[in-house]
Amino acid sequence: MSQNHALSDDQVAGELKKMTAFIRQEALEKAKEIQIKADEEFAIEKSKLVRQETSSIDTQYDKKFKQASMSQQITRSTLANKTRLKVLSARQALLDDLFEKASKELGGVTKDKGKYQEISKNLILEGLYALSEDDVQVRARKADYDIIKKSIEDAKKTYKETTGREIKITIDEQDPLAEGSYGGVSVVGGHGKIDINNTFEERLRLLQTEALPSFRMTLFGKNENRRFYD
Repeated sequence: MSQNHALSDDQVAGELKKMTAFIRQEALEKAKEIQIKADEEFAIEKSKLVRQETSSIDTQYDKKFKQASMSQQITRSTLANKTRLKVLSARQALLDDLFEKASKELGGVTKDKGKYQEISKNLILEGLYALSEDDVQVRARKADYDIIKKSIEDAKKTYKETTGREIKITIDEQDPLAEGSYGGVSVVGGHGKIDINNTFEERLRLLQTEALPSFRMTLFGKNENRRFYD
């Protein structure tokens, strides 16, 4: 024989209250989980955004820093090159001035007749040894003919003493050196085809070309940027 135990109104109300409290608690915990997850995702997204912005700022900074460094290097290089060119220009101007003064001094050498005669003899001898011929001509300024004739005789004597050979030397009066020349001689051989230019102007030009490195070293010191020397 079964018996039905019906709940009273108070019991029903109590059960409903328990269920309501349970559901409310579940809802609160779920809401808390959602809030925690949302906070975590927000923190992650925030951190991601911060890293992206930081990286972007760093990239822009690096780019601007590199641009500034490159600009600074270009400026320094430009200034260094300008300074170097100014120094080289000033040095070249000094060398040009020295050789210009030297060329003006050449004219004074001929005023000392004895010295000029000896110099001319040596210049002629140099041409004779270079040509090694038996018959040559000497070109000189008309104003120097008297001195050059003496220099020729001295040169012939020295040439015979050193080589044991006689040599014929004549002045080429058909084609003298220009009167505006500073002096010196040209020794011509090979039937007029070979010309040993030993004028003062030519010797100065050779000196300017061949001795220029030595002059630079003496005047300005060793070039630290140069690795090789002739």
